[in-house]
Amino acid sequence: MAKNYKRRMGDRRDGRLLRSLPAFSKFTPYIMPTRNDACNYYEESFEVSTVDRRLRQLRVDGYKGIGMLHFIIAAYIRIISMLPGLNRFVVGRRIYAHHDVCVVMTVKRSLSIDATETTIKVHFDPTDTIFDVYRKMNEKIDEVKTSDEHNNTEDVAETLCRLPRFLLRLMIAVLRVMDYFGWIPESLLEASPFHGSLVITDLGSLRIRPVFHHIYNFGTFPVFIAFGAKRHSYELDRHGAMVDRKLVDVKITLDERTVDGHYYAQAFKAFSYLFQHPEILEAPPSRVIEDVY
Repeated sequence: MAKNYKRRMGDRRDGRLLRSLPAFSKFTPYIMPTRNDACNYYEESFEVSTVDRRLRQLRVDGYKGIGMLHFIIAAYIRIISMLPGLNRFVVGRRIYAHHDVCVVMTVKRSLSIDATETTIKVHFDPTDTIFDVYRKMNEKIDEVKTSDEHNNTEDVAETLCRLPRFLLRLMIAVLRVMDYFGWIPESLLEASPFHGSLVITDLGSLRIRPVFHHIYNFGTFPVFIAFGAKRHSYELDRHGAMVDRKLVDVKITLDERTVDGHYYAQAFKAFSYLFQHPEILEAPPSRVIEDVY
């Protein structure tokens, strides 16, 4: 969000109302009022040999544990700096632009079946590099894994679950109404695992391929990205020779009410380009494009 922007009537704590959109764009949320009405699904297998080599070098340079998760988040942030419409969301049948890039991920405290899990929420700026992503994500993940104490999300969930069922249902209904009108307090927005720019899950850490995950009707998430374990594919090149390609499968669930198909296509092409040129993410973008007003 532009630093000189002042909140106006109709804006939310977590986003500003987009007032200059075409009439058809404003009309669409009335035809598809929930995200599950408006889900589109995209899958791609990205060649990751170049990324892999660069990440290995960065680990040698001292960035211990830097991996595909950091790269994909950094790539998504960089695309938002060029195509800010990806950071829009729909609530209350209106389209808003997020103030920042907020990523949510579920984290298990250890890789055992009975280990507890929680969510982390990390805020980024469109100017952040892969090194900023590495630092911010690792700080949050380490905070969860080294502490047995609940974070804000777990504290809120436990408080609500102590209520009788009819009161809990009433409370959720009240929260839905408050979210519709943008009245949820900032402290609850920060604790909520349903409000942000992107949910991401790293199924590669479990050594399985990705799934298409739904996006929640409650909250603000327009995108859910799942990616799986690296795999090898033996294919013929244009000369007929057999080549070994290293791939990562990525599956993305999208809210189609925020931008059109051409816009998403440009984002996917940019994603593919960054997989071939990962060094771009090591420096801030030369320019950040602001969303419409």
